[in-house]
Amino acid sequence: MTEEEQPNKVDEEKSVIPQLPPTDNKHDDESKALAIVEKTEEGAEEKPSEGSINRDAVLARVATEKRMSLIKAWEESEKSRAENKTQKKLSCISSWEKSKIASTEAELKKIHQQLEKKKAEHAEKLRNKIAAIHREAEEKRAFTEAKKGEDILKAEETAAKYRATETAPKKIFGCF
Repeated sequence: MTEEEQPNKVDEEKSVIPQLPPTDNKHDDESKALAIVEKTEEGAEEKPSEGSINRDAVLARVATEKRMSLIKAWEESEKSRAENKTQKKLSCISSWEKSKIASTEAELKKIHQQLEKKKAEHAEKLRNKIAAIHREAEEKRAFTEAKKGEDILKAEETAAKYRATETAPKKIFGCF
């Protein structure tokens, strides 16, 4: 490097590094307090009389604010993305739950209907069995009544035969 380039480089380095203006020592505490309050309230306003050093500081602060704004926007975007992703997953879980519940309830209803059908079929079989028992009992009663009628008729015929022949029956009672 030549001597001409070295001072230019030093000038460039000096312009990048902000320098603080000289302050009065007796007002040092008050001016710092005021400077902090002014920065908080007024923000970007600075005295234009300090030139490029102040301009560089303002530009650096603007760049920092811009970066912070971008970071904040990115953070909000990521939070929003995470919230949307969570909502989408929760929606999927909810729809999955509803479909599973619906299919399970349908299966339960189907089983309940099958049980009702089997119950009705079994009840019908039992009613048919009861009806068959009643028919069989009526047949047995009718058979017994017919047998009784035959026995009475046979006894009357035999009694008439004994009367006609005037003979006595050989057995009077079956138990003696």
